[in-house]
Amino acid sequence: MIRNGDEGADRQFNLFDDGLSRREFLRRLAILGGCAVVGGTLLSHLACAAEDPTPVPAPALGPGETVSPDDPRIEAGPVEFGTAAATIKGYLARPREGGPYPAVLVIHENRGMQPHFPDVARRYAVEGYTAFSVDLLSRRGGTGDFTDSNQARDALRGIAQEDFVADLDASVDYLQGLSHVRPDRVGVTGFCFGGGLTWLLSVRNPEISAAVPYYGSAPPLDEVPNLNAPVLGIYAADDDRINSGVPGLEAALQEHGKAYQVISYPGTRHAFFNDTGQRYHQEAAAAAWQETLGWFDQHLKS
Repeated sequence: MIRNGDEGADRQFNLFDDGLSRREFLRRLAILGGCAVVGGTLLSHLACAAEDPTPVPAPALGPGETVSPDDPRIEAGPVEFGTAAATIKGYLARPREGGPYPAVLVIHENRGMQPHFPDVARRYAVEGYTAFSVDLLSRRGGTGDFTDSNQARDALRGIAQEDFVADLDASVDYLQGLSHVRPDRVGVTGFCFGGGLTWLLSVRNPEISAAVPYYGSAPPLDEVPNLNAPVLGIYAADDDRINSGVPGLEAALQEHGKAYQVISYPGTRHAFFNDTGQRYHQEAAAAAWQETLGWFDQHLKS
C-alpha cells in the first residue's frame, strides 16, 4: 500500500504507475538480475524475448554483483578523500560518457560496506547517475580491515552518530565538487542503519535534493521542520520495530507540509532489498527499485 503525503489517500500498488513503458520496465528489471525477478504472474503478461537478436555478452559477475565493475557502460572503482577528521573511503560509479549527472549517495547497512553496496552504486550509474557508496567504517580503517561482518557491526556501534553525519556531509561535499556531477542535484538513499541515517541527513543537510530511505528509523521529530527534500520512505510490512515509528513521523511530515510518500510492501521483512541476504524478496525489491528510480528521476533529473 502506498500513502502519499500530498494527497493523504491510499492507493493500490501498481508496477506500471507513472506511465512506465513495458520496454523501460524490462530494462530496469534486468539490472536486478533479469526477467525472472518479476515472478510467474507478471511473466504471463510480459514475454521476456530478447529485443536485440545479437546482444553483446555481459561481463562476468562475481558474488554480490548484478552489474559488473567491468560493465562497458560505466566507470567504477574505489576512491578516497581527506577531511580534517579522517580519510573517507568509498566506491564511485558513473556513466562512462556524457554528463554532468545528478548524484546519489548510498549508505550501507549496519555491517559495513559489503559487496552489495558498490553494486547498488553501479546500478545507479547504469541509470544515469554518479553514485558514491560511502564506507562509514573509514574512521576505523574501512570495512576491509575487519575479518567478518560481525566485527564490522560492532565497530560501527562504537562510532558516534555525529561522526557519521559529519562523514556524510563530507561525502555530499565531495560529490558536489566532482566535475561530472550537478552540484544542485544530490540525492541520498540508505538501507536499515543507512536508512535511518538517510532520514537524519535529510533533515540536517539542506543540500540534499531528494531522499529514499529503506526501512530506516525516524529522525528526531522536532527536526522534521528542517526537511527540504522530498522523501520516499520504503518499508517492509513485517518490521514492527521500525514501523512503530512511522505513524508519528507521518504526522509530523503532514503537520509541517512536507513532500513525502510511504510505501510498505506486504509479505516482506527488514532488509528485503538486499539480494545477498536471507530476507531478500525478489518481487518487492524489483518494485521498490522502480519506485526509487522514478522518485530520483522526478526530483534529480528535472
